[in-house]
Amino acid sequence: MILVTGATGAVGREVAVLLAAAGPVRILARRPERLTVRGEGVEVVEGGYGDGPALDRALRGVDAVFLVTNSPTEPDDERVARAAEAAGVRHLVKLSMMAVEEPGADDFITRRQRRNEEAIRESGVPWTFVRPRTFMSNTLSWAPSIRSAGVVRALYGDAPVACVDPRDVAAVAVAVLTGTGHEGRAYAVSGPEAITAREQTAQLSRALGRPLRFEELGLDAARTALLAKYPRPVAEAFLESAERQRTGAKAAVVPTVQELTGRQARSYRTWSADHAGAFTAA
Repeated sequence: MILVTGATGAVGREVAVLLAAAGPVRILARRPERLTVRGEGVEVVEGGYGDGPALDRALRGVDAVFLVTNSPTEPDDERVARAAEAAGVRHLVKLSMMAVEEPGADDFITRRQRRNEEAIRESGVPWTFVRPRTFMSNTLSWAPSIRSAGVVRALYGDAPVACVDPRDVAAVAVAVLTGTGHEGRAYAVSGPEAITAREQTAQLSRALGRPLRFEELGLDAARTALLAKYPRPVAEAFLESAERQRTGAKAAVVPTVQELTGRQARSYRTWSADHAGAFTAA
């Protein structure tokens, strides 16, 4: 039995789908009604990381765990690692981020993920870290302005990033969860090419069959937009990350998807064609 967390998110949802197609899977979810994964072999435990009894129920009899956490304040990784060790879990696969292995990255989110990884290492549970680059699906945030005005607004339009399709991150995670010999390893995961926001806009335009205009946001406007959605430490972390991208720190391509799944990573062109409906539906 494999336990999946974060199954309403971009990667966790795909991990649950892939595992459910092959056998039984258990999901821990705070809001089970938001789950789209259904089937005879899908077992759902309602609860969050801070709910000790629910976490213990979810981990009972589990061989491996796919762990996704995103709280900037709660010690969720520590909670799951301790409970997994007590339950005798044999493998904990954590969704982390590529920046944790890059010395130049020192923003709030990256520091937090480094501490989370360290907590898992110290737990005694055999671990693997899956460290993706920026998700292609992050560009879904452009959908409202594309629908309303045919425009994409973003910071640093010519900054390249080897963004990755969440479906490929999920495929790597499933290969690790169901394979052997991955314990104690960390896998960086990127897409097949570095691409800029201007280039993504052009590819979205082709996928949608309509002209789109790119407008570069200034730093102050970007900060204001982020602060409207996130706490200041998180917003500033995104801005620091964008500055690293502007200097080329996120352009490197790695072959992990090919090595662990046997196929090429999906391009942004493919992702945009597959998700065009998300940019047109109200």
